[in-house]
Amino acid sequence: MTDLLELLTARGFVQDATPGLAERLRQGPITAYVGFDPTADSLHAGSLVPVMAMAWLQRLGHVPIALVGGGTGMVGDPSGKRTERPIMSLEQIDRNAQGVGRQLQRFLSFEGANAARLRNNADWLRGLRLMEFLRDTGKHFTLSLMLGKESVASRMEEGISFTEFSYMLIQAYDFWHLFKTEGCELQMGGSDQWGNITAGTHLVGKREGREVHGLVVPLLTTAAGGKFGKSEGENVWLDPERTSPYRFYQFWLNTDDRDVERYLKLFTFLRLDRIAATMAEHAADPGRREAQRTLAREVTATVHGVEAAEAAIQTSRALFSGGEVELSAEALADMPERRVSRAQLPDGLPVVEVLVASGLATSKADARRGIQGKGFYLNGRPIDDVELRVSEDALQGPPDARFVILRKGKKNYVRLVLEA
Repeated sequence: MTDLLELLTARGFVQDATPGLAERLRQGPITAYVGFDPTADSLHAGSLVPVMAMAWLQRLGHVPIALVGGGTGMVGDPSGKRTERPIMSLEQIDRNAQGVGRQLQRFLSFEGANAARLRNNADWLRGLRLMEFLRDTGKHFTLSLMLGKESVASRMEEGISFTEFSYMLIQAYDFWHLFKTEGCELQMGGSDQWGNITAGTHLVGKREGREVHGLVVPLLTTAAGGKFGKSEGENVWLDPERTSPYRFYQFWLNTDDRDVERYLKLFTFLRLDRIAATMAEHAADPGRREAQRTLAREVTATVHGVEAAEAAIQTSRALFSGGEVELSAEALADMPERRVSRAQLPDGLPVVEVLVASGLATSKADARRGIQGKGFYLNGRPIDDVELRVSEDALQGPPDARFVILRKGKKNYVRLVLEA
């Protein structure tokens, strides 16, 4: 069996781990869990770090438990938050939990000797009696221990409710429950969960006299200092209804050169020698962006399937290849769109006016400068004449909503629909 801790460390997953974990892993397979509170009906790109760690754990012969927090979601985790989380209804929590649970099943195998397990802590937390919880769990935690946890200490000035203050005890109870019922000896999570995870190891030690372990993965930021997992200020979701496979693919394709090797190690199942070869190829010709293309293809295929990844690749090629654009209905629906009445444009559809109407040019002067600088494209081909008029042959679509595809530079494009 390949050493789990060695592999996770080599790929950049390990920020911290409890003493004794390496020795425990040398003794044989371990059962480990990662918790996901259903704060939304979909996981996002940032969630992929602990998800991939859990997937690697299973690939190396260990047993993963994916825990959906239908119970802890009622309380709200203060970790990494400056203000109190809003309270959600049970109906919303349950809907979100179902969505998150479905997504987690794409990354794990629920068959075989080390089959993954999907659990929801609503099953044991919602019926938990308060007085029993205080007696059997609360008595093992001193106030000074709880105040020393970063998730609590960072909120003391702004204020923290008793509800969120007690979150670490409830998560600790999860670890104890999974230890008793599933033989779980390891909890993994983001580095902001270290305090909650070590509260769990503390509780199991106190109640059962057994040593269990924790491992936390880094919370990523981009090399440019931005928050990982956001595109243009919005979360990149794993749900294709919230972030389409094409936009998902583009998010990874636009990865900074300084981040791409790290992301290949974290978010793909490619061997490290294959990643090294890809990076060598990328270094020889960075303009081809071979590393980013590999990253985008692999992650999109893992999250959305091979067919969706290939469709996203074909859409990207059609938009940016410099040839005529022929796109599927799904790809067209995914494109940014601007609608304008044809009657608002001058007869003959001067391309300068069309660019302004699309929003890609701020003025006719800006459009002319962009054309002279070879910065605008019509249906995939460079616009090289400021006097160009958009012919009827260039228009696509039905008679009452003809359109053209316009692009500015490498990334900004729009489908301009000319309504009758």
